[in-house]
Amino acid sequence: MIIRVQDYMVLEVEHLRDSTTVREAIERLSRSRHHGLPVTDASMKLVGFVSAKELLRHSDEGTTPLGRIIRRGTYTANPDTGLDDAARIMFRFGLRDLPIIDSDGRLCGILSNLDVVRSHFERASPAKADTLLRLLSERYGLPFSFHRGLVPIERLTPTQWKVFEDELAGRRYELERGLAEPVLVVQKGDAWILVDGHHRALAAREMGLPQLQAFILTCDQPETFARSETGFERVAAEHHLRTIDDIEIDQSSQHPLIEVTTQLLRRFETGATPRTPPSP
Repeated sequence: MIIRVQDYMVLEVEHLRDSTTVREAIERLSRSRHHGLPVTDASMKLVGFVSAKELLRHSDEGTTPLGRIIRRGTYTANPDTGLDDAARIMFRFGLRDLPIIDSDGRLCGILSNLDVVRSHFERASPAKADTLLRLLSERYGLPFSFHRGLVPIERLTPTQWKVFEDELAGRRYELERGLAEPVLVVQKGDAWILVDGHHRALAAREMGLPQLQAFILTCDQPETFARSETGFERVAAEHHLRTIDDIEIDQSSQHPLIEVTTQLLRRFETGATPRTPPSP
C-alpha cells in the first residue's frame, strides 16, 4: 500500500497573505514555531514561501508587502503524492516544510520534516509488536495476534517502575506535535499490561488524554493464557505497580539517551576525542 502525503499532512496551515507587510510577517513568524511560512493571494492560491532569512534581509523594509520581496513559486506537492517521494523532494532541496496544493493551486495542507519522521515511527512500530508476539508464542506455546486500537490510560498496569523527567518532557512535546508512536500492550482478561511506552502514557495522562493509541496483543486461546502468570505480571507485583500513578518520576538524573548526548557535547566543547557510546 502506498502511503500518500494526504495521510500525514497538516490541514490547518498557518500562512501569510502576499499583502502582509514585512513587519507584520516578522511579528507573526516570531510568535510561531516555524522557520518560514507559505504565502497566498486573496483566493488562497499559493504564490510562494517566505523564510526567516528572507525577512531578515528585508527587515529595514517594514511597510513593504511580501508580494514584492519574495521569489515567486516554491517547491510543492499534491495530496496524492507518495509520502516517500515528497520526503525525497524535501531532502534534496533542504526543505523543512513542503506546501501542499490542490488541482487549482490553492494551499490545502503542509508537510513538515516532523510529519515524515512521525510516519517512519508509525510504520516501524509494528516490528516491536511482532517481536513480542513471537516471544509470547514461544514462551507459552499459544497463538497470539495483535491489532491497533485505543487503550484506556487509567486502566493500564505498568511494568516499569521509574521514568525520567527529561524524557517525559520530550514525550509531552512529541504528543503536542502529533508524534504519537503507539504504545505496546498485552491484554489478558480485564488487564491491560503496558509493556512499552511508559513515558508516553504518563505524558498523555498529564495532558488530560483519556486514551492512547496502542498495538494490543491478545492470545487466541484466552482462557488457557489466563491461567498463566506472565513475567510482566510478576514484575508489576514485585514493585507494587497497579496503575501508572505508581510509577516514580526521577528528577535527579537524566535519561540514558540524553546523558550520552550531553557527554559527547561536553567532550566536543573541551576538545577531547569523544568515546564511542556503549552498545545498548
